[in-house]
Amino acid sequence: MSLRVIAKLDVKPPFVVKPVHFEGLRKIGTPSDLALKYYQQGADEVMYVDIVASLYQREILYQYIEETANELFIPMGVGGGVRSVDDFSKLFHSGADKVLINTSVLQSDPSLIRDASSIFGAQSVVLNIEAKKWTDHWECYSDCGRIRSGRSVTDWVTEAVELGVGEIMLQSVDCDGRRRGFDIDLVASVTDRVSVPVIAASGAGSLQHILDVVKNGKPDAVAVASLLHYDIATIRDIKMFLIENGIEVSL
Repeated sequence: MSLRVIAKLDVKPPFVVKPVHFEGLRKIGTPSDLALKYYQQGADEVMYVDIVASLYQREILYQYIEETANELFIPMGVGGGVRSVDDFSKLFHSGADKVLINTSVLQSDPSLIRDASSIFGAQSVVLNIEAKKWTDHWECYSDCGRIRSGRSVTDWVTEAVELGVGEIMLQSVDCDGRRRGFDIDLVASVTDRVSVPVIAASGAGSLQHILDVVKNGKPDAVAVASLLHYDIATIRDIKMFLIENGIEVSL
């Protein structure tokens, strides 16, 4: 299987923003403009995450999702504020191909995973992990990395896959926005434990950082934000570097 290179859009509607440790939001551009830019560069997928919907406990803003989806001819995952099977259905009708879930299933209703997976298929249900490192484990957080769950990442991903999650996007609150590299141990701990695809996110500051996590963490995909938003590298730059270093990607 080819490694997928994914453009990740952290959205505080109507703008894409770039946080550090999930805080200190800097406006980057509109989701539709950036999604089109990265699609034209060769992104395999786009992940659109409304990072404040659950935190603010507000409804999903479907109009921005529809505007973004209209620019794309590649898969698009959407998350933020998803609380019900009806939300899944509305997101699919708005152009999403996958739905990311975190706060509602982690903090209150894990059965939503089973319900959504049985109706829409496991491939459309993506567990979004926000992990923080403690001395001997990683803990799952929600609400833009603010609310503790008391659940270890390894235990939660195991349970979620049993409930029907078809993919995992793994974000590190500690590494987010720092551009100092991925938490490779975190990625490896999850890829070793589950059989579903894992997307490594948070921490890419160079092409070498991406290669390091691919070789040592063994994810099925990498999600990139800062490198793209600040024009440090393009999707094509990333893919060409990976190919030159023996990693199979699609062009």
